[in-house]
Amino acid sequence: MINLILGNPKDVHVIHLTKGLKEANSTVVHLNTRLLPIQLKASWESETEKSYLVLADGYKLNIESIHSIFLRRISDPYIPALGNPRKEQIALDDSTTTLRVILKSSPAFWVNPWDISYRIHEEKPLQLSNAKKLGIKVPATLTTNDPEQVIKFAESKERVIFKPVCGGAWTQFITDFHLEPKRLSLALKMSPVTFQEYIPGTNIRTYLIDESVYSAEVKSDSVDFRQDKTSQLIPVNLPEHIRQQSLDIAKNFGLLWTAIDWRLDPTGEYVFLEANSNPLFLYFERQTGFPVTQELVKLLTKPR
Repeated sequence: MINLILGNPKDVHVIHLTKGLKEANSTVVHLNTRLLPIQLKASWESETEKSYLVLADGYKLNIESIHSIFLRRISDPYIPALGNPRKEQIALDDSTTTLRVILKSSPAFWVNPWDISYRIHEEKPLQLSNAKKLGIKVPATLTTNDPEQVIKFAESKERVIFKPVCGGAWTQFITDFHLEPKRLSLALKMSPVTFQEYIPGTNIRTYLIDESVYSAEVKSDSVDFRQDKTSQLIPVNLPEHIRQQSLDIAKNFGLLWTAIDWRLDPTGEYVFLEANSNPLFLYFERQTGFPVTQELVKLLTKPR
């Protein structure tokens, strides 16, 4: 049984999952997509309907032989400098498309599927819309590059936070400094931003692996607990209706593996913030003792 992990083999999460899969008697192959096209060879042909990759160490991986694919990270192929931005973009597009065609031609079981994983990650405002349609409470949110809308939104809420639309930076409280007209206008000319009402209360993180659900309270005073290296995770049992909402979110989003962030407000109501399609999990597992790696291995090695 071959299990393919997409990601850098030096990534600590990749190393940890590899160890778990090997202990389950699986063959693990790593694919660092950054190495295409210089160190990786990729081929697809219509007559035989076969495709394969030749990895940096010379190992020839027949795509049809892969049992499951775990998507840790897909990096853009590295294109050498060609002295022409247009040619470099064409080379990048060709390499990315070839990789996509080959991997998507595989009958392997994905955790999580390429298209779904990146769509969910990149279109976070739509997560809120979909969750709301499921009857799940979400915070008031505005994604815009219109300064007038930002001012209006900020004035209508007691406290407001802001963060990137897609991700990549920390969540912060909005202040008068950020709302200064010239500064705000300049910032929003660079890109739209997501603004959100601040929900006082407690952070709850919920991991789902197939039908298994594990949750913990994140004890932190930081507005973005990812910045807090002293944060603590305390295992908690979700109310049954929130556990079911977690399963509903994962199913609606097409995710078999996800981490959902909730805010438990002072009234005891859970507010959905976002679902991560490619979450870090080692810290959570070590702090709580929940068998996340074991569950992932079970999911990836399940007979199909």
